[in-house]
Amino acid sequence: MARKPNYEFERRERERIKAIKVAEKAQAKKEARERDKLENADPSAASEDEAKS
Repeated sequence: MARKPNYEFERRERERIKAIKVAEKAQAKKEARERDKLENADPSAASEDEAKS
């Protein structure tokens, strides 16, 4: 015998999983932006220090 469908629960589960994926993707993008910002800041800071010396 087939189970009785619980559409509301299934929809909430899909939305919950989708929200987790969106949050993980946003976190990864944030970390990538911070990493790029640090990488771009370090060479300029090093070249300024060398120019002063």
